[in-house]
Amino acid sequence: MVEFLTGTFLATPVWMWLVFIAVVGLLLVLDLGVLHREAREIEVRESLVLSAVYIGLGLAFGFWVWWSFDNLKPEGIGLAGAEAATLYWTGFIVEKTLAVDNVFVIAMIFTYFAVPRIYQHRVLFWGILGVIVLRAIMIGLGATIVSRFSWVLYIFAIFLVFTGIKMWVMADAKPDIASNPLLRFMRRRFNVTDALHGEKFWVRQPHPATGKATWFMTPLFLALVLVEVADVIFAVDSVPAIFAITTDPFIVYTSNIFAILGLRALYFALAAMVHRFHYLKYALSVLLVFIGSKIFVADFVFPETGKFPPSLSLSITFAILAAGIAWSLWKTRGAAAAR
Repeated sequence: MVEFLTGTFLATPVWMWLVFIAVVGLLLVLDLGVLHREAREIEVRESLVLSAVYIGLGLAFGFWVWWSFDNLKPEGIGLAGAEAATLYWTGFIVEKTLAVDNVFVIAMIFTYFAVPRIYQHRVLFWGILGVIVLRAIMIGLGATIVSRFSWVLYIFAIFLVFTGIKMWVMADAKPDIASNPLLRFMRRRFNVTDALHGEKFWVRQPHPATGKATWFMTPLFLALVLVEVADVIFAVDSVPAIFAITTDPFIVYTSNIFAILGLRALYFALAAMVHRFHYLKYALSVLLVFIGSKIFVADFVFPETGKFPPSLSLSITFAILAAGIAWSLWKTRGAAAAR
């Protein structure tokens, strides 16, 4: 047993992975299984408090990363503590901000299906669990590919630059939920009810053509599917972004998951004021271009190490996002939420 715990998985001691899994499991049980076990509307004040707690825990975990990488990683393997923590915080901030962009899309999905706030928590409950599994799979595949073919990082970098430019150009465009190919396919191929049935994803009722009892999807289930698909789409941006920051699997996954864990609370905190962060998308586009381009810049500006200094990267990331948030709040002051 001791040999197993002190062994390594992806160059990180197994017991460090187990500590992380235990912390995440405890947070999920407390938030989703205890505090919000029953369907109810979550007020903005409660959401803000929970968001602050999740952000605080995410940032605090960075100090544990610092300490553990300095004291617990096998000698000569991995990063120094300060560098590991800085990379973790950079990844956490980037992923958290990308999650804010995800909130905009989730809000539009709930609006399209007219899902009341009291039932939104159920979609987000299963949505977050699905996100954790999907990100684990995508990050695992990414880590395997990058470890075998390091040149893939340059492909990620080029992709991020083009994604950032596209995000800037299409910042004002709104997703057309009704024309979503997957939604149209599901409505055409499966039985779907016209109205919600409480917080149920499936209901059994007579088929209008045959009169036989048949299982029907509800709009709430369609909303869940679109939320999961939206995360896959956002993961296509966020996973290359975090690998462009660091290729250490432990930092990549932990920063990703800690950023996602507070998404449910963040949604209820920001859903009513997403219009105040409209210009944040422009900051995100600049950030993606920066993250992608620094891989190429590092080879010329920092030839000794071939890496962009983590502290400088964190400072620039923070400056870009802070400027985007400040400008967004300034430009939308006094603006009313769209109905």
